Amino acid sequence: MTQILELQFETTAGKTTTVAIDAPKPNVTATEILQVMQTIITENVFEGQAGALVAMKGARLIDRQVTEFELEMN
Repeated sequence: MTQILELQFETTAGKTTTVAIDAPKPNVTATEILQVMQTIITENVFEGQAGALVAMKGARLIDRQVTEFELEMN
């Protein structure tokens, strides 16, 4: 099972953008997530086509189970 932590932000253009973190640390807390998100905004870490990140919109932890098949290909 793999996990992805998605951090959702509002941009200066009023759009929503998501920062995805693969394999976040186990047992990450809401307080830690808020601190990281605030640092990302304060330090202006990311800026894309929709502008700088200016507000927190949400966060979610996604569990994904991947099953790979071994295929014999010629």
